[in-house]
Formats: sequence, C-alpha cells, structure tokens
Amino acid sequence: MENREWIRCPICDSKTRDRIRKDTVLTNFPLFCPKCKKESLIEVKNLQVKVIKEPDA
Repeated sequence: MENREWIRCPICDSKTRDRIRKDTVLTNFPLFCPKCKKESLIEVKNLQVKVIKEPDA
C-alpha cells in the first residue's frame, strides 16, 4: 500500500478532508479546515506541507 497521509490544518492541527501521497506536489493550494472553518494557502512537496504567507492588502 502506498504511503498516504492526511493533510493537517496549520491553524488547529486537525485532519482535513484531503490526503497526499509521497509523489504529490501542490502549489498555491487553498486548504479548508472543516473544524475551525478557516482557509490556508499551502504548498506540498515530498509529504512536507508549507504555509504560504500572503502580504496584507
């Protein structure tokens, strides 16, 4: 079986509805957390999730 993990919310650290594999690459992905109802912009590469900081308008 392939190595798959749930993406965890960077704000509240709960599981989201999305899963990633080792070969998953995401850029500027809007991740929504159903628990805290917040959205974060993330990048994923090699099972490493990085939050993208956006400048304030």
